[in-house]
Amino acid sequence: MLAHNRLAQIGQARQTLLYGDRPAHALSASVDGWIERSWQRCLSQGHRPDRAPVFNQVSVPLLRRTLEENHQLVQAARPVLQRLGRAIEDTRYFAILTNHRGVVIDVNGPIDRSDRRADLLTRIGTDLSEQEVGTTAIGAALTELQPVWLHRGEHFFEATSDYSCAGAPLFAPDGRCMGMLDLTGIEVAERPELKHLVSQSARSIENALLLGQPHALMVRLSWPGRTLGDESDGLLCLDADGCITGANQIARELLPSLAAFSTRMPHCSELFALPFEMLFDAARRSQVSARVVEVPLWSGLRLQALPLLPGQTAPTLAARLPQPALPAQPLKELETALIRKAVDDARGNVVQAARALGVSRATVYRRLNPAKRRAG
Repeated sequence: MLAHNRLAQIGQARQTLLYGDRPAHALSASVDGWIERSWQRCLSQGHRPDRAPVFNQVSVPLLRRTLEENHQLVQAARPVLQRLGRAIEDTRYFAILTNHRGVVIDVNGPIDRSDRRADLLTRIGTDLSEQEVGTTAIGAALTELQPVWLHRGEHFFEATSDYSCAGAPLFAPDGRCMGMLDLTGIEVAERPELKHLVSQSARSIENALLLGQPHALMVRLSWPGRTLGDESDGLLCLDADGCITGANQIARELLPSLAAFSTRMPHCSELFALPFEMLFDAARRSQVSARVVEVPLWSGLRLQALPLLPGQTAPTLAARLPQPALPAQPLKELETALIRKAVDDARGNVVQAARALGVSRATVYRRLNPAKRRAG
């Protein structure tokens, strides 16, 4: 009964928004706002819901170039797709990987090639963008840049109303959208929980792609009190000079100031109020628990960080479970250490150090001479 009511509500929404049979104010909250926006875009592009999409493939030269450009993404995603295939093999859903334009670059799972509806979707090189096949999880995830779920008639074309799909965008280490991951079923029961599965799988792909890049230090980040060492961590990769070379989406959520650097990746000292060498020093400690440090942000908030050198691994669950809490270094001490380093880098020139830190010369003197400040 619930499934029947759901399809009836979707049908009413289609009549209202796609065919205009009812006044718009009569529409109940039966479809999400992003679906309505996608439907409107399809209509504005001249599509009609009663016409069937063609499922065109890109040209051979464009396909060759697309696969070359996305070779690293496909390699990073393949183990995840294989795990996904095992997880969904009894559900009649399958996985599709596309580039940032919605072109299929890899697939996995129980695909019935004798079913033309499945075969059309899963040919390498098929263009599944919104402009070509209307509203789908693929086009929506690439447009909305967030995980989505849609069922049957929530697709724009009537010919695609047999599909149910979940999708999540994939972000490169520099933050740009590089593609998306989709789970699709044909004439299957609605499984909105697949949005969570596809989101987690997208996160695994992003992390694998990030960690596959050369780096001098990888820093796992989380809020204080949470365990570090799983795929819910924020990840930052640094070069030997402390410049950030890449970050995953969780790190970008923990450090929203990263978004301000649209044309370059920042130095970690622009995010953390401590000398970056302290992270490398922590990574060299022999005990895993001793590597975990609290790092102050310039906003006044704190994160806990687990710095790891190449070849070092995150702690196992047994190593992470009950570890004694380490005393946090006071923020003033960290700021003083940062000021001392700036003065050292400036070879004792306080004016130059103050200018580099963006503080007054008096502040530098006060932090470096606390005894005189107390006497005054």
